[in-house]
Amino acid sequence: MSRAIGRELGPGDEIVVTRLDHDANVAPWRALEERGATVRMADIDVEDCTLDMGDMARAITANTRLVAIGYASNAVGTINDVAEVVRMAHAVGALAYVDAVHYAPHGPIDVRALDCDFLACSPYKFFAPHMGALYGKRAHLERLQPYKVRPAGNNTPDRWETGTKNHEGLAGVAAAIDYLAELGRNTGGVDATTSRRAALLAAMAAIRSYERDLAERLIIGLLAIPGLTFYGIREPERFGQRTPTVSIRLASCTPHELAARLGEQGIFVWDGNYYALSLTERLGVEESGGMVRIGLAHYNTAEEIDRLLAILHTMTTGA
Repeated sequence: MSRAIGRELGPGDEIVVTRLDHDANVAPWRALEERGATVRMADIDVEDCTLDMGDMARAITANTRLVAIGYASNAVGTINDVAEVVRMAHAVGALAYVDAVHYAPHGPIDVRALDCDFLACSPYKFFAPHMGALYGKRAHLERLQPYKVRPAGNNTPDRWETGTKNHEGLAGVAAAIDYLAELGRNTGGVDATTSRRAALLAAMAAIRSYERDLAERLIIGLLAIPGLTFYGIREPERFGQRTPTVSIRLASCTPHELAARLGEQGIFVWDGNYYALSLTERLGVEESGGMVRIGLAHYNTAEEIDRLLAILHTMTTGA
């Protein structure tokens, strides 16, 4: 998609990305500098790892042709004000491209309400196989010229899906959607006669509510551990602005050492930058190993969180 959009760009055109994003929504746009485009990067507030909307407003100019923004940070969980950024982009005639990979399993997405031009997602994040999914406004998908082999069809969406499709993967995506719909029917107060769309919305509402309770339990517990540095939104009244994904560091060990020690206890976390390279560089932790990411989902339990907190407390206090 970036190469297709790049066909319309040249010297003097500008693209805006953010320091909060996964590099998959940064590097493809920076690659268009070879066509003469200029890439600007909107900054963050390092105190709570939220997007600096004032800096975003300054970065978007009359020369901006595209704004690329993540729906939520895969590293620190921040949910961006995507609708406002889309509005800012459209105010200068720019396209808005949204990376919803991290947000997708944590809340409902309404592309019409966002009014975004494109929204990309990886279905494996909502428990399907490794696939790619892209929403685009039909006018853009029909105007832009994709890179494809000559025999491929010229109709949308076929022109964007060159070759034999991954049918077994698509079947898995459909099954994952059915699973979420069934979850909505079981937990969201809807019955078996409810449409799949309504059941999915009920499921995502139930997931958001449950995960918020888990996140509050986790974050309050983490903040009470001595020698722990917490990155991102930490106030319970602001948890609507984050997903249940957090990043931390301990003064007593490196992120890699901490992840390994937790792994020995049967707790899976991740260390490093998780491809959010611009963020770890901005926070000044990239050269010292990044951070440890703890990610919660709807299948996690309060007991699992308490066990993690107890282990971390023992590691830091010896008690």
